[in-house]
Amino acid sequence: MDDTADGIARWRKVADEIRAMIGAAGAGGPDKLPVETELAARFGVNRHTVRRAIAALAAEGLLRPERGRGTFVERRPERIVYPVGARTRFTENVSQNARQAAGRLIGSSREGADRHVAGRLQLAPGAALVRLESLNVADGVPLSVATSWFPAERFPRIVAAYAETGSITKALAAHGVEDYRRRSTRITAERVSHDDAEHLGCAADAIVIVSESANYDADGVPIQFSRSRFLADRVELVFDS
Repeated sequence: MDDTADGIARWRKVADEIRAMIGAAGAGGPDKLPVETELAARFGVNRHTVRRAIAALAAEGLLRPERGRGTFVERRPERIVYPVGARTRFTENVSQNARQAAGRLIGSSREGADRHVAGRLQLAPGAALVRLESLNVADGVPLSVATSWFPAERFPRIVAAYAETGSITKALAAHGVEDYRRRSTRITAERVSHDDAEHLGCAADAIVIVSESANYDADGVPIQFSRSRFLADRVELVFDS
């Protein structure tokens, strides 16, 4: 049998058919796929092609093969609706979806500002910064990885404060910033990096929504520049008009 159909590898077409089958069934669909021989007969291919399609869908996190038991559908939770506006707060946004929010410190460092970050924080290139890496979760499920930069002179204990509270808002309050507002958000998309995929527990070729934003204190002084990477299949960004 030819391994391609219409110029497309047969296993890819089978993977698309299985993905569509699962999507059409919806949340109330069966949790287990039919056996390989039944799928092979349905799609007119051999079992090897079915196995390769299942392996690809398992890498995406859509299926879970279990030896001796069969192949099961991984039911994904509904996307979290995440409003983006002047007062974007991770904990508040997640709580509005009836989920429990948490932030975890996964790395930090002191570094000099490059031209891009310096410009967003209105600092001179090379100015001392604190870089904070965090993993943001809802009900224990990873939603995003974020890199944040803060002026080191103003926020010398920001890493310790975040590690203790799991909240950027509370860590800023510990440095005297009771309120802050976002003035700009820039959105792009890209394939997840290797390190982010490890933290997010996603497929190596998953798509992430990248949000670059700057926050300002009540006096209009920049206090934080961040670059957040949201898993596209777990979060729906909604912008205030």
